[in-house]
Amino acid sequence: MKKRATGIGGIFFKVKDPNKTKEWYQKHLGLNTDQYGTTFEWRSSERPEEKGFTQWSPMKEDTDYFKPSEKDFMINYRVENLEELVPILKEEGVQILDEIQTFEYGKFVHILDPDGHSIELWEPVDQIYDDLTEGRTKS
Repeated sequence: MKKRATGIGGIFFKVKDPNKTKEWYQKHLGLNTDQYGTTFEWRSSERPEEKGFTQWSPMKEDTDYFKPSEKDFMINYRVENLEELVPILKEEGVQILDEIQTFEYGKFVHILDPDGHSIELWEPVDQIYDDLTEGRTKS
């Protein structure tokens, strides 16, 4: 396996009022937000003709999405081949929290780091994700 994590796919964090937080970031930092937060669009140095994306999402402080972690944030890492990576991580003793889920915009699985942070691994289908996102912040 050549690569494991290839970049940050998203940052998810708990807040009291996601809409208020999105409004603040929109007003003061210029983020173009939608119901999920915003999507930062970028280009890969290896494939500049293709777009890549990083999701930024404030979530309700009582979300169960990070479970079993009780931490206030979760990082999503972009990976190249989730089907190949998960068995390697299992063999290395990494705690896999769920089965690989497949959606039209990519595959996902959650793992737990040694400090109890839930980590989401995402093998993206960037073209489909590009078509689905509305809130977008470009450089």
